[in-house]
Amino acid sequence: MELIQNTPDLSAYLAADDVIDHDHPVVREVAARLAQEAVDSYSYARLAFEFVRDAVPHSQDSGDPRVTWRASDVLEQGTGICYAKAHALAALLRAEDIPTALCYQKLDVVHGLVAVRFNGAWHRQDPRGNKPGVDAQFSLDGERLAFTPQPESSEMDYPVLYAEPHPAVLAVLKAAPDRPHLWQTLPVALRGTP
Repeated sequence: MELIQNTPDLSAYLAADDVIDHDHPVVREVAARLAQEAVDSYSYARLAFEFVRDAVPHSQDSGDPRVTWRASDVLEQGTGICYAKAHALAALLRAEDIPTALCYQKLDVVHGLVAVRFNGAWHRQDPRGNKPGVDAQFSLDGERLAFTPQPESSEMDYPVLYAEPHPAVLAVLKAAPDRPHLWQTLPVALRGTP
């Protein structure tokens, strides 16, 4: 699958905003701590991925009812669903000048992950969190994602790389008072996406 940037401006994939708030002190502190352990940008990216995957539980897996959507809140509260964890990882990577996009899969519902740019190419990574049957790993040599869409079940990978969260995703996160409510309103597809 050919990944398609939704904007040709690579600097958009380094930007901070209300969601990917890599200028927030919480994000900066975590990024600085991880950077101390890294020998280069690749090892930093792997450390950031593993931190979000392993140290921030997926709220469905842990039973946490809180809904987070802003990267700093995900890191501060230590919880989030796939979209929120993708926002946190994007913020940590962008904080260290690693271009990072948000991308999605259509499974039973829309699933969120990221793509990082290394060596002139985009590489998708899934910080969702491992559990029995899910073994996502950081890799630039072939994808090691949490899920592989099954076309016979109308599942698919969306090829678009977003500089900002998809509006449908952000709307449901912001509107949900808790995770049980969120689970009833998750988007099942992204409109306007190839």
